[in-house]
Amino acid sequence: MNIALLSKSFKVRKIRLEDLNEVLSLCLENPLYYHHCPPLPSLETLKEDVSNLPPNKTKNDKYYIGFYKNSNLVAVMDLILAYPDSTTAFIGFFMVKKEIQNQGIGSLIIKEAFSYLSTMFKNIRLGYVLGNPQSEAFWLNQGFTKTGIIVREKLYSIVILTKELGGETDGN
Repeated sequence: MNIALLSKSFKVRKIRLEDLNEVLSLCLENPLYYHHCPPLPSLETLKEDVSNLPPNKTKNDKYYIGFYKNSNLVAVMDLILAYPDSTTAFIGFFMVKKEIQNQGIGSLIIKEAFSYLSTMFKNIRLGYVLGNPQSEAFWLNQGFTKTGIIVREKLYSIVILTKELGGETDGN
C-alpha cells in the first residue's frame, strides 16, 4: 500500500519513535476521549500503540500514520489492513488536532483515505468507546452503522461500527 495516496490534501507518513512527543501533544489536547477511554496517554503507551497488533496480523499489516500540513501534525490514524478479514480495513485509532476540530478536516481526511482504501477493500470497521458522544457522532456522520457488537474491555466497552466502501475484495 502507498500511504501517500491516503490523502490529496495532507502529507501522510508513518509515525516514527521520534514523532511521539508531537503525537502525545495532539492526544493530550483531547481529554474527552481519554475520559471515556483511560488511561491518559504517555510516551510509553504510545510506543505500545505503534507496535500493538490484533491476532494473526504482522507489522506489515499495520500503519500508524500521521497526516501533516506544512510539516505540522494535524491527525493520527492507526490503520490495520485486512482485518478482521481480507475484505476489511480496520481503524484502531483516529484523532484530529484539537484546534482544527469541527472545521471538516477530520471528515476530509476520512473521505480521502476511504477513497483510496476502496480500491483495495470492501469495508472499513472500527470501534468507539460506549458513552463517548463526540466519537459516536463523528463516525455516524461518516456513514458508519452499528453492527450490534459490543466488546467489553477492562475499563470500558467498545461499540463496533462498519461502513461498506464497495471496493475490490482481494484485500491487496
